[in-house]
Amino acid sequence: MKTILAALACGIVFGLGLSISEMINPARVIGFLDVAGEWDLTLMLVMGGALVVTLIGFPLITRRPKPVLAERFVLPTKTKIDSPLLSGGILFGIGWGLAGLCPGPALAGLASLSPQIMLFVAAMIAGQFIAIKVEPLIWK
Repeated sequence: MKTILAALACGIVFGLGLSISEMINPARVIGFLDVAGEWDLTLMLVMGGALVVTLIGFPLITRRPKPVLAERFVLPTKTKIDSPLLSGGILFGIGWGLAGLCPGPALAGLASLSPQIMLFVAAMIAGQFIAIKVEPLIWK
């Protein structure tokens, strides 16, 4: 139960952060990508803030013998840059640039009851189900 409550609290803080920084507004992302027009550096400031917290917090946290609410740390072991990673990153970037949303802000944006965001989330879920079926066929 503690783990569920901690996850809920983290999700609420994350969602509030996305909302306060207006990262649930696709125009912010599109404005960041419009370097030749009226460039909006808000996204860079949000990412920079996250990077600072990570650079300071991650080494401090991983020095602990174990996480507070788990038996062990579960860290990525894959270090190779391969075709699935590159193609996934490219597809993610194209989708993010076209829609101005990525999964976190889209889920937080559901609270706005925006039809565009609801459609995006529905398409995102459909894409995940398709990927589950197609991925094993592509990366044998």
